[in-house]
Parts: sequence; C-alpha cells; structure tokens
Amino acid sequence: MVAMAMAMNGLHQLISTSSGSRLFAASSSCSCRRIFSIAHQPPLRRPRSIAVRSSSSSSAGAGVVREEDEDSSSNQGQLKLTYLEINSWLWEVGGARILVDPILAGNLDFGAPWLFDAAKKRLKHLGIHDLLTKGLDLLLITQSLDDHCHARTLAQLAAAAPGLPVVTTPNARPILDALPTPFRDVTYLEPGQSTSTACKGVRILATPGPVLGPPWQRPENGYILAAADRSLLYYEPHCVYDRSFLEDKGLRAEVVITPVVKQLLPGNFILVAGQEDAVQLASLLRARYVVPMSNGDVDAKGLLTAVLSNQGTAEAFKAMLAEALPEAQVLDPTPGVPLHLDFT
Repeated sequence: MVAMAMAMNGLHQLISTSSGSRLFAASSSCSCRRIFSIAHQPPLRRPRSIAVRSSSSSSAGAGVVREEDEDSSSNQGQLKLTYLEINSWLWEVGGARILVDPILAGNLDFGAPWLFDAAKKRLKHLGIHDLLTKGLDLLLITQSLDDHCHARTLAQLAAAAPGLPVVTTPNARPILDALPTPFRDVTYLEPGQSTSTACKGVRILATPGPVLGPPWQRPENGYILAAADRSLLYYEPHCVYDRSFLEDKGLRAEVVITPVVKQLLPGNFILVAGQEDAVQLASLLRARYVVPMSNGDVDAKGLLTAVLSNQGTAEAFKAMLAEALPEAQVLDPTPGVPLHLDFT
C-alpha cells in the first residue's frame, strides 16, 4: 500500500459514491432476479426458534470458537453465525461452512504498521487450522483491502487448502494471483452477478459496496445469501450500499449484518458508516434481525489511532431501529460464540 492514500482509501474511501451511484450497471440475469426478488419470497413469518448463546466466564479471551453438537446440514433454513472479530465471520448456511474476510495470521496493519496496527481482543490465538479441522465449504471475500483480503491469512489458507472454493470481487484478483500457492477454484462476481456454489444449494448475489478510489472504479462487494428460495442473509462490512440497486431488484433479507456505529477521521470523513444508514438498510431489506458488527473494537496502535473517532452508539441505533422497524430484533454477537437462527 502506498502511504496514506492507499491506507485510508483502503480504510475506506468511500462512501462518496455509495448511495445513488449508477456506476455498477451490471444487471442480474432472469434467474438471479427470480431467486432474490421479494415477489418470490415465502410468506413473512418469524423464525420457528432462536438460540442465542453467550460465552461463559471460563472461555472469555480463550481464543477459541465454540462448536455445537447439533447437525444442521439437512436444513436449508438454518443459520449459524459466529463472529471472529474485525470483519471476519464463520457462517453455516443450511449446513455449508463459509469463512468470510478472515484475519487469522498476525495483525491487521495494511502493510504500514507505523500508521495502523490492530490486534483482536478475544480470539488472539485462533488460526487457520482451528477452522479447517471441521472443514470449510467456501471462502467469501467482500473487498480487496487488507481488512478483508488479508494476504498473510490467505497465503496460509491457500497452502493448507488450495482446493477450497473462493467467491470474491474482481478487485481482489491481484492479491489472489500473487499468493505463493494459488487457490484453484475462484469465482469473481461483479455487483449484480450471482453464483450457485457447492455449498448445498446456497446462492450468492453480489451487491454494490464502497468505491475505494476514483468514481469510475469498480465498487467492492456486499452479498446476499439465499437457500431454498429464501434470501437469508445480507452482509456488507462498512454499511455502504446502493439504495436504488436494492430497491430496483426488490431485494430483502431475513438477517442483516452491518456496523451500527460510525468510524470517522477528522473533518467527518467516514471510514465506516452506521447509525441512521444502518436503520435505512434494515428497512430497505425488511430485515427481521440485525446483527451489529464491532469492526473497530480492536487493540490498536499507530499514528491513525490518535485521530480515529466513533459517532453514535449501539443504544442509539437500537432506539432508531425500534421506531423505524419495530418488528426487527437486534442480536449482539459475542466473538467465538455462534448465534443460531432457524427459519424452517
């Protein structure tokens, strides 16, 4: 990364083109529109059951992901969402295990630790092999910068599992091509494109995320994941979205994962959106559940830490959401502890 331009274009130059931008003219195919359209969603109803598990005091800070005994592989309507800190997740969608934006080898520093160097607070010792022991079905990458496409982690993961299927933005191609051992099965999705994976019927639709550069540059990705003709999950890790894209395609999602507290540089330059933007996102997608991310909650050092600030609180977001979308529930994740949702 070249000095501050890349670092904080990276830490998300942003949002200037996110709402109302028409730069991503990629259109969905008829099949994509059919699968992800509101018109073809099953009737709205609350999940049959939900089990939200919190960590015990004995496991706090242990750096492990708590696994459960039950097998959800036979059920396309089940979600298990495990937050791995920063922008990283382990999802089980209908039994398929999907690793998202992993940072599992060293700190997050964008190649300039003097500027910014962040370590996880809880899952400090979690590594690649801890997740591979139970198998992975897919690696999902949203963006091309180090806090999503972490080269040290990807090098270890590709060396250990080169056959692991990958779905990502084309912006990540230079990073993936430069890995010492390449992944053999990579699908690049432009916003508006979708793919069926080997993940037991899961379909992934790419949605427009932030533009990390000049306005004519390709945006990064968010994603909607669907199974059994139901759009289960929306994810974009900076609360940057194109309202017209979501509205024009009639998209919705049962669960929205998003930051809810804004992160700012001096002059109100937004690195990560949230607050009213997150409320609007949940309302657009008619979410039943919102899972807030705390991607700024790290042990950080470097010059940037002196000028980074937060705007808003999780409590303020919950109050705004209750007024705008009273049926929605907020589920606060604990790193390493799965949230379970059953929509069957």
